[in-house]
Amino acid sequence: MKDNFDIFFRRKPALILVSLKKNSRMRYGSILAKEVDCTYSHAVKILQTLEDLGLVVFEKRGRIKVIQLTKKGREAADAIDNIQKLIK
Repeated sequence: MKDNFDIFFRRKPALILVSLKKNSRMRYGSILAKEVDCTYSHAVKILQTLEDLGLVVFEKRGRIKVIQLTKKGREAADAIDNIQKLIK
C-alpha cells in the first residue's frame, strides 16, 4: 500500500473529501465520481483507500452504499479546504 501521506497530494482523493464535506445530501460513489470527474471504478478505489484510513464509512441502504465522513475525515477535509483557500 502506498504511503498514507501520498493520498492527500493527489487531486481526486482531495476533491472527494472536500465534496463529501460540502454536501450534506446522501452521497454515493457514482455521484462523487461525476462531481470530481473520474470513472466510477476509480472513485470506488479511492473510497476504499479512504475507508482503510478511517476517513469515510459506508452505510448500506437498500441496494446502495451511502458514504459519510468520519470525524477524522472531516478534519482532513477541513485541512484540505483551508489549504485550497490559502493558495488561491
